[in-house]
Amino acid sequence: MNELKFSVLMSVYHKDNPTWFREALHSVFNQSCPPAEVVLTADGPLTEELEAVIDEFKDKLKIVRLEKNMGLGAALNAGLKECSYPLVARMDSDDISLPDRFEKQIKAFETDKDLSVLGGAIREIDSESKEEVSFRRLPQSDAELKNFLKTRCPFNHMSVMFRREAVLECGGYIPLHLMEDYYLWARMAAKGCRFANLADILVNARTDKNLYSRRGGWKYFKSNKAIADKMLSLGLISLPVYLFNLAVRFCVQVIMPNSVRSIFYKKALR
Repeated sequence: MNELKFSVLMSVYHKDNPTWFREALHSVFNQSCPPAEVVLTADGPLTEELEAVIDEFKDKLKIVRLEKNMGLGAALNAGLKECSYPLVARMDSDDISLPDRFEKQIKAFETDKDLSVLGGAIREIDSESKEEVSFRRLPQSDAELKNFLKTRCPFNHMSVMFRREAVLECGGYIPLHLMEDYYLWARMAAKGCRFANLADILVNARTDKNLYSRRGGWKYFKSNKAIADKMLSLGLISLPVYLFNLAVRFCVQVIMPNSVRSIFYKKALR
């Protein structure tokens, strides 16, 4: 295969499902282009079941342990500092990477030496049955993604591979409720980092009935406003776009009931 080595960055916390966690790890190691290392942050104390899964894979994992639950942003930053290789692939603890995911991403980085972040499409599946629910495909070119970023997150976070130094130079992950990744991409865009997405489906992402309730409420809206404030200050968006973003998000995330919000996300944002 190719000789470019890379790390995989994961985080797990006490509420994660051990069966899904085991499947996620299997999908990372059963690749046509396997990682040189997998860095796993244990975000606070874990259940016995999750510890048992870690024990199964302990010879293949570099484990970082946090004394208490700090949240995804802090957990990813702690793990990122321990990644040994210039390229880092993100992986969630409940999703399933397709067997050729890393091979396709490594080839893209070998082709484009200026590329900083590369994501791909995802297939959303039912958490239990694994039946297909929907797809989420995003723009592919750097210019399209920079424009898309003005109103929506340009990457499926669980699918990305990035250059470690580019992320660290932009401050890494900064904790922000459910928005750590979007905030990072905004700062990287402001620094002129090069983006791309593959059209290929790279990850089967689990989804459940609670997904859309988590994408609503005042706390989530405040996170969106915080990012809009930052993008305005960074010059990524104009004042009219800023006001448009807040108006749409307030209607969808605060006013709209969860049953309607789920339909909106499935139909309008896929």
